[in-house]
Amino acid sequence: MGSGKRLKIAALLVVLSVFIPAPAESQDGVDFNIRFFDRRVYYVQSSPILVQITITNNSPQPFHFRLAEERAFSVNFEARTMANMPLEPAQAFIRRRTQSQQVFFREIAVGSGESFSFVEDLRDYINFANAGSFIVQARIYPGLYRQAAFGDLAPLSIASNRLNLNLRPDPVIGLDGIPVAMDVETGAILVRERLAPDQVVEFMILARQRSQWERFFLYLDLEAMLANDPFRRQMWLAESEAGRQRMVAEFRAELQQPVIGGISVIPSSFNIERTSFNPFEGTVTVFKRFSAGTFTILRRYVYDVEFRDNAWLIVNYSVTNLGTE
Repeated sequence: MGSGKRLKIAALLVVLSVFIPAPAESQDGVDFNIRFFDRRVYYVQSSPILVQITITNNSPQPFHFRLAEERAFSVNFEARTMANMPLEPAQAFIRRRTQSQQVFFREIAVGSGESFSFVEDLRDYINFANAGSFIVQARIYPGLYRQAAFGDLAPLSIASNRLNLNLRPDPVIGLDGIPVAMDVETGAILVRERLAPDQVVEFMILARQRSQWERFFLYLDLEAMLANDPFRRQMWLAESEAGRQRMVAEFRAELQQPVIGGISVIPSSFNIERTSFNPFEGTVTVFKRFSAGTFTILRRYVYDVEFRDNAWLIVNYSVTNLGTE
């Protein structure tokens, strides 16, 4: 939760077998907005489709809602084709909604002028079986979603804005078994080639200078970078496969932010100083200059590379500040 948000949270318990009406809650002045958390090229089966959900309270009164640990009881997504045909829900979503269980939730209070956000994977809610263009909309249930008992009215829900989602066919597998990527700008297939370690690093830096994100990520092993990060390693090792996929997607989005000293900051110029490697691993040292108005920032980057899947991949990096000129 970001600073400035006064969110009151209390752990509560709801038993689904008993229908307990939620407190009446007006949605006037409350905006429910969704956007892609990491807009990129999406494929039918591979990688999460992360959507950021934001609730903004523009009313003069606090807005209360219940956020379930099992998000299927707080939010739902629907997708329709351009011919207005609905897509089927994911089987996992159906199971979560229909099985007999207790639902733990937090009581969230969003003050006037405040917002609250969280991220969900569309694949947890919708079964995407084919490529195509789709319209996606979400609904939030402030008092939780429950099967209506004895003809009770359906629970209150708030609809979001709509998103256009384009799904491409799954990536082609190259002759060497490496999944290929698509160049967003040209639509051409990108395949990892057997470049030398220094050429891999140069390829990545040049792609960033040209804002070619798919090329920038082509030789980055994001999973290895997460596992090598001392601040994320324990969390990475403890996560399930689904959790790791989500961490990779979030890490990819994070790397696209120009954080000082980060891998994605664009240098005004660079020079590869030294390359050292054996058949399995190596390092590439790069001297970079960064324009900062009337002066230039100097930094030295050391990239760790490993030979995997018949190509050299960047698995870690470190930065040393060298002052200014």
